Amino acid sequence: MLDPALLRPGRFDRQVVVPNPDIRGREQILKVHMRKVPLGSDVDARVIARGTPGFSGADLANLVNEAALLAARRNKRTVNMSEMEDAKDKVMMGAERRSMVMTDDEKKLTAYHEAGHAIVMLHVKGHEPLHKVTIIPRGRALGLAMFLPERDRLSQSITQIRALIASAFGGRVAEEIIFGADNVTTGASQDIKVATQYARRLVTEFGFSDKLGPLRYADNEEEVFLGHSVAQRKNVSDATAAVIDSETRRFVEDGEAEAKRILEEHHDQLVILAEALLEYETLDRAQIDALLRGEDIQKPEPPEPPVGANPSGGPRASIPTGGRRKPTAEPDGDPEPQPGS
Repeated sequence: MLDPALLRPGRFDRQVVVPNPDIRGREQILKVHMRKVPLGSDVDARVIARGTPGFSGADLANLVNEAALLAARRNKRTVNMSEMEDAKDKVMMGAERRSMVMTDDEKKLTAYHEAGHAIVMLHVKGHEPLHKVTIIPRGRALGLAMFLPERDRLSQSITQIRALIASAFGGRVAEEIIFGADNVTTGASQDIKVATQYARRLVTEFGFSDKLGPLRYADNEEEVFLGHSVAQRKNVSDATAAVIDSETRRFVEDGEAEAKRILEEHHDQLVILAEALLEYETLDRAQIDALLRGEDIQKPEPPEPPVGANPSGGPRASIPTGGRRKPTAEPDGDPEPQPGS
C-alpha cells in the first residue's frame, strides 16, 4: 500500500512479509496463551488449530480468553474442550441467540436445511471433513454446518471447489425434497452467493472453463490508492461476457444437481440427522457418525447457571447482599426484626 517511489532500490531494500501463522504456528501460539488458564484433560490445541485457519496471534489470544470467561460463567474450575469449541464458534460466527423465538415449523425447516448441508459434505467427493452441525442461531444465521480443514490449503483443485458449490446447495435442495418446491425459503441466499462466487472464479480467474480457456477475465478490482489506476476498465467483449455467464451458470447448476443426487440417494440419513437436530440442537462429528450407524447417543446436559444466578428462576434482587446480615429465625418461627424495618 506504499507509493512505488518509496520502495525503489536504496530506500527500503529489505521487505519482510509476516503472514498469519500456519497450523503448526497456531498450535504453538495457543499453547503459549493456554499456560495462563487451568485446562481440562480433553483440551487438544492441535484440533483447535485445525479449526482456526487465517487466525492471527491476537485472534487466538481472544479465543482462549473467551473460553476462560465461558468456563467462569459455567462455574467450572478448568477450561475444557467444550468451552474452547464454543469460544471458537463465538469468535468466528458470533454469540448464540438462544433468546430468539422460532416456531416449530421454522425449527423443522432449519433442521432439514442444515442436515442437507451436512449430508452433502459427508458424501461429495473432495470436501473437507464435516465437524459440527447446529440449529442454534448465531449472528445472522439460523443454523450452521461446519467443516474442519485437515491442514492449511495453499491451493485448491477443481474437484474441491465443485464440492464446496455442491455443499452450498445442500440446504436449499433438502428444503425442496422435504417440503416441496413451493415451500423453499429465502434462507439459502447466502449459500447461493457463495456458490456463485466460487463458480465465477472458476471461469474468470482459475481457467477451468473449456470454452474460455486458461485466460483471466476478471475486471480490474484493485483498490484506488497510490500507484493504482483510478479508472476501471472493461477487458471483455459482450460476447465473452455472455459466455462467462453461461459457464458460471453451468458450474452452479452442476453443483445443485450433485447435491440433489446425494440427498435423494441418502434420504434416510437426511431424515435421521434432521430429527436428531430437533432433539439435540447441536451434533458433533462423532455423534453424527453414531446416529448414521443406527446407534443411540446421550442427550447433553444443560449448561450450569452463571455465578450469582437465582436457581429458583425468579427475579433476582438488584441490591447486593454481601454487606447485609441474613435474618435468623426465632424458636417460634418468626424472623428476627432487622434495623430500620
